Amino acid sequence: MRAQYFSALLLIGLASASPLGCRQAPTPTTSAPGAGATGSGSGSGVDMAAAVQAIMPSSGSCSGAQFPDECRTAEQAAPFISKACADLSDGECAATVALMGLESVDMRFKHNVSPGRPGQGTANMMMADFVSQFATDLFGADKVAGKSPDAVLAMVTPDEHNFGSAAWFLTKKCTADVRSSLKTGTDAGWTAYNQCIGVDGTLPDRMAYWTRAKTAFNL
Repeated sequence: MRAQYFSALLLIGLASASPLGCRQAPTPTTSAPGAGATGSGSGSGVDMAAAVQAIMPSSGSCSGAQFPDECRTAEQAAPFISKACADLSDGECAATVALMGLESVDMRFKHNVSPGRPGQGTANMMMADFVSQFATDLFGADKVAGKSPDAVLAMVTPDEHNFGSAAWFLTKKCTADVRSSLKTGTDAGWTAYNQCIGVDGTLPDRMAYWTRAKTAFNL
């Protein structure tokens, strides 16, 4: 168990290389999810709590979490993830949930632990510049200006915003072509999505989350 725990900390350090730098910043395609969207999800009738649990195997409990105040179970997170997915297709929703599971070590972290970069966090472990953009979209530039990176991160880590961060990145930072590819629910779509994020989606740990997500969403 101790070895698994330190493996998890290593994973979050590696995972933080994910939404660190999208290779391009295309024109936004939709409004920002996580900013008050309503709805039951992507319209598939998927039981979101069950889907999250299936995608993130350790999300059934927060027992032993290093930061208990940051950890959320599948049951706790499901309503917020459903809202974030309200305007996404099943494939897009599945991909964002898979990404969040990988980046947050099954929702046990809301901030970067290793190497501990200031301001890096949210469920998809965005770098501080993206966190700042996300906060600006939610609250306005005047509310963000002058705050430290960690203070800005604290603005967006409440559950109602935290679990909308991956959907925000997808809709704001990925091209329409990437989104169209994701809607197919294929490995090619997942690979394109990860290319937008700036990482290799074919890496075994990433593919493992995506494979579980495809099953959970019946893709």
